[in-house]
Order: sequence, then C-alpha cells, then structure tokens
Amino acid sequence: MPLTTLISSCDGFAVPVFRVPAEGTRRGGVVVIQEIFGVTAHIEEMAREFAGAGYEAIAPALFARIDPVFQAAHDEEGFAKGRAAVMATPFDQVASDVQACLDALEAPAFVTGFCYGGAVSWLAAARCSGVAGAAGFYGRLIAAQMLDLAPRAPTILHYGCADPHIPMTDVEAVAARHPGVPIHLYEAGHGFCRAGSADYDAASHQRAMAITLAHFTACAAAM
Repeated sequence: MPLTTLISSCDGFAVPVFRVPAEGTRRGGVVVIQEIFGVTAHIEEMAREFAGAGYEAIAPALFARIDPVFQAAHDEEGFAKGRAAVMATPFDQVASDVQACLDALEAPAFVTGFCYGGAVSWLAAARCSGVAGAAGFYGRLIAAQMLDLAPRAPTILHYGCADPHIPMTDVEAVAARHPGVPIHLYEAGHGFCRAGSADYDAASHQRAMAITLAHFTACAAAM
C-alpha cells in the first residue's frame, strides 16, 4: 500500500488506494473501507478476499491527508491516534474520497467496511452515487452520528451481540429508525472479521461474508 491513487473531487487530493483485480469471472467492484487503524494488513486481506470472490476491490486510505502511510496500533495509543484521525477527517471529504473509488469501478459497484468503515459504508449508501449495495460491519458511528441518514442503496448491517463498543441498545436504535435495513447478529464481539486478533471469530466471519456476497448478488440481479 499504496498501489495507485485516485483524485478526490472535493479538493483534488490524490488518495492512495490499495487495488486488487477480480479473480475469475468478474462479478462487480467493491470499495473496502478501513477501520480507524488505517489501510492495515487486515483491510488488504479483506480486499483480497472480495477479489477472490470475483469483485475488483479498492481500499482508499482515508487518513492520507494526515499521514500518507497512516497506521495505528491496536493499543491505547493507537486507539487515541485513530480517534483523532476520525475527528480530523470531515465526512464530506470521506464521501468524496469514496465517490472517487466508486467512479473508478465498473458497475455494479458496492461498498463495505469495518468499524469506522462500517459507518462510512452507511454514509456512502446515503450520499454517494453509483452504489449498487452496501454492507456495514460493526459500525458504531451509525447510531452515534448517522441515524438521520437513510441509505438510498440496499444496505445490510452486521453486529456482534457481545461487542463491548456497540451496546445492543444502539443496534436496536438503528433497527427502529430504519426498519427496512436487515441487521444480522453474531455470537461474537467487535472486529470479528479481523483474523489474528483476539476478537476474531472464524464462524461469524464466514457467515457474514456469505451473507454479504449473497446480498451483492441479489442487488446486481435487481439492477
């Protein structure tokens, strides 16, 4: 990372992106949105997993204006660094960066993301054009800051029932405000797709990916 750059229309910034071509028969494209830790090995691996399923994948470095090679560790200092980056990165700018990725993908184009990226996926489904479907993984900021946003593209959400960072009351608030959005629950905590971490749950990861890919297939068929 990075392999290439894409130009964001909001300020002309060249956004570094990790881009992986689809393997086998191309089924579409997907923008894979980072956690607060940056475009880490985990996000690159998730991009490769979608590529392996037939989706050209682009993972934009949304904090590159702060640091071109932004990375934060999974410790107290890293969490503080990541949260500060979120606060310093306006959502209008984020939406523009994601739009640049969508514009670079042939239709159908999808959006997915993890933690911070789960909320950004929701933002993109509400504000970006060319989104065929979206899937957000454990996006805490949806309930905290984005309840008034309504996705315009078919969207699904994934949450862990034992997530210490997202209480079930937050999940219930999203469900009540947006009853048409399917919410899938897992016997897992936060970050259950992050292989190699204490939060990883293989069964939940596999089930969530299967549901997400089925959602993308259905969205493409409905276009």
